[in-house]
Amino acid sequence: MLMRPFTRYTSPWREMNRLFERMPTWPGLSVAPGYPAVNVWTQTDGAVVTAELPGVEPECIEISVQDDTLTVRGTRECGEVDQNVTYHRRERRSGSFARTIQLPFRVQGDEVEAAFEKGVLHVSLPRAQKDRPKRITVKAG
Repeated sequence: MLMRPFTRYTSPWREMNRLFERMPTWPGLSVAPGYPAVNVWTQTDGAVVTAELPGVEPECIEISVQDDTLTVRGTRECGEVDQNVTYHRRERRSGSFARTIQLPFRVQGDEVEAAFEKGVLHVSLPRAQKDRPKRITVKAG
């Protein structure tokens, strides 16, 4: 049963939120499983990953690459909030985070470059030489 019986104490908005949280994922619809939200592009010579990290200081970001796996870790501080405060809504995440992305090829780890601007992390991941496609010349005769 997806929805509880409606009573005068049940908020219909809360029930709608519960319904959407339980919805299955359909093919073609991809939802990011965690924080930070990322985009990944691949080409024959490498990949690019961007991650939204608003409010995170660059020195709080750690990037590691091993074979075909990229991991982005860090911490986002929530700031000072009075102990006597009651949240009405709290959607912005704070604390530690880690996001691991498996790429379709191995990465040349010593050539990875990262930049951080306006809350967006941009990571360029060159494909390992061994994993790059090789063009084969066909000889006639």
